Amino acid sequence: MSQSGFDTKLVKDLARILRDTDLSEIEVENEGVRVRVARQANIAPQMVQAHVPMAQAPTAMAPAAANSASAPAAPAPAADPAKHPGAVPSPMVGTVYTQPEPGASAFIKVGDTVKEGQQLFIIEAMKTMNPVPSPRSGTVTAILVHDAQPVEYGEALCVIE
Repeated sequence: MSQSGFDTKLVKDLARILRDTDLSEIEVENEGVRVRVARQANIAPQMVQAHVPMAQAPTAMAPAAANSASAPAAPAPAADPAKHPGAVPSPMVGTVYTQPEPGASAFIKVGDTVKEGQQLFIIEAMKTMNPVPSPRSGTVTAILVHDAQPVEYGEALCVIE
């Protein structure tokens, strides 16, 4: 502890965990003392993640633009898949895995029919593997993440209709 009674070693340890796990922030509470450490460096990964759905949108809009000379109405149907009512949000911050182990088949793929409770992904947080179950039964229409990608709380992982 420092002279002020604040544990600077804890802050340094939390910062090291952020760096090692690619998390954007971490918060711990112990005996009524709460410490939150966040990185500003996560701005760039969020911008990259925001571009992933946008990269998919032009391919979806390309046929509509080719079929119609009045293309101004085309961008509206190509809505952000993350805003879809069937989007499955990440329950936590961590690293998402789409398969149970390297080289194995993915838990799900586009077109699969899933049942409520079926495992869709694994999210690693604080060296703990957390299964992500399907909140509903339906058909997987989009997978919005790739294997070993860092994800934020509430970020859309896939769409189930």
